[in-house]
Amino acid sequence: MTNPRFSLQKDYWTQFSLQNDDLEFLYNHLLEIEIPLTPIELVRALVDNRIKKEKQHLEKNQAAQGKIYLPKDSYQPDEKIVLPQFNWREGRVLSVREGVNPDSAPFQVIEVELDDQTVTHLAANFAEHALNNPVSAASEDENLDVEEVIKSHGKSLLSSLNAELESNPDLVRIAGRWFPRSLLVDVNIGYLNLAEALLDMEEGGPLSTQSILEQIELPTDVNLKLTEFSLNLALEEDGRFDEVGPSGEVLWYLRRLEPEGVQNPPSFLRYQSHQTVDVSLVAPLLEMFEGHIEDDLEDNMCREGQPDKEIAISLIFPHWRAGTLPLCEENMHIFPTAIESPRVLFTFVDAITGERFPGWVVRQHRYIFGLEKWYASQELMPGSVITLKKGQKPGEVSIHSGKRRPTREWVRTALIGADGGIVFAMLKQLVSSQLDERMAFGIPDVKPFDDIWNASNKQRGSLEQTVMSMMRELAKLTPQGHVHAQELYAAVNIVRRCPPGPILQMLVTQPWASHLGDLYFRLDDKPQEG
Repeated sequence: MTNPRFSLQKDYWTQFSLQNDDLEFLYNHLLEIEIPLTPIELVRALVDNRIKKEKQHLEKNQAAQGKIYLPKDSYQPDEKIVLPQFNWREGRVLSVREGVNPDSAPFQVIEVELDDQTVTHLAANFAEHALNNPVSAASEDENLDVEEVIKSHGKSLLSSLNAELESNPDLVRIAGRWFPRSLLVDVNIGYLNLAEALLDMEEGGPLSTQSILEQIELPTDVNLKLTEFSLNLALEEDGRFDEVGPSGEVLWYLRRLEPEGVQNPPSFLRYQSHQTVDVSLVAPLLEMFEGHIEDDLEDNMCREGQPDKEIAISLIFPHWRAGTLPLCEENMHIFPTAIESPRVLFTFVDAITGERFPGWVVRQHRYIFGLEKWYASQELMPGSVITLKKGQKPGEVSIHSGKRRPTREWVRTALIGADGGIVFAMLKQLVSSQLDERMAFGIPDVKPFDDIWNASNKQRGSLEQTVMSMMRELAKLTPQGHVHAQELYAAVNIVRRCPPGPILQMLVTQPWASHLGDLYFRLDDKPQEG
């Protein structure tokens, strides 16, 4: 028989809720170590403290029930004891007699009546017995193991803790770390002005907090980590500065020197309609889209399964024109992210030439910025396929377009007709990269299309009018007059930003469109525009 051990209830951590004592412990813990901590570090400290308290509580409660039975001790008739070997049940000693075993030292046998009236016999005055080890809280109980608790319940504990910390005015967070406001080092306006001048000389940045500290000569003799945290908070609360580092790295940039397309979404990416879409109607059609279609406005396009190490994306006109890429659930793992920063600066690396240039993750608006010059150097067009994967170093993303010697190929080409409307024609265009044939459109002259984008919503007409107009023009390119929904999606986006969902919903619900099977549709001979 081995000693049973104390344990917590199985649902202890699933039913866990933060108490005032827990928050007081964390506050005092931060005061004591004087080091800002991440939420997971605070959760680990909290769990460790709770486990220590619960162990003490368990042991105290068990001892309060009576004398704990250990074979080495002596007992008297009528004495009450607690028996760990019987799941901590209480018992009463009925009698004591001498034990008989010629192979062992003298010992006694006690007759014990348990609280359910059953009787058992146990050894006493037996010094060499395995059950004499002190009873302690169970190391094998996963509920009393810090790492196991973090592994099984860390996410829910983090969620509860973050909610409490964010509502606590005495604590501040910067770059994902928390610290008591009362211990912060004072960073006055003079130091912030020096930081601005320093970043200005660096053409905006980025610079690490440590680099800024070294050059503005903010005193660091108190506590370097504390001083660094205090400067981070002061910069964060000053609108001139923007924290643009990926998770685990704090980098600062002058907000006024960030590209305009980072501060505000380019006009080509602004979606005006925001129509409600019935997912049950459009999802089956979205699943039939071919190639490398990702749309930052369309969550339903994400495929299930493990994320790919390499992602290919077919460019649509708005992203091609704005020098951007969509940021979706499917490609998010390729790019650096951050806990709080709305904008993250990273480095693109051309997989063929090794050229390096800055890129920006604009998290709030779900796009990647910084590719306009690279697109031009690669001689890309709407429908070009971009391939991405993580770079060899953190904060780098490898990119290539499959650039090759230009050849003349027949490509659907968008033109402006004599009446000012859009016309599609099959013309030979110089192609210098891999193309998605469904999505490809040659744009010989981009200026008249920019004029369309700059026109008012009233001048451009409704989304329904645009869809019907694009269908009518695309139908002229095939003898049957059929229009493929994926090609229509790419065509509509030449003149207005729209995800595929609203377009597909019109195709399956409006009387002017007939579904011919798969992704093919036909426009009614007499469309009713209104």
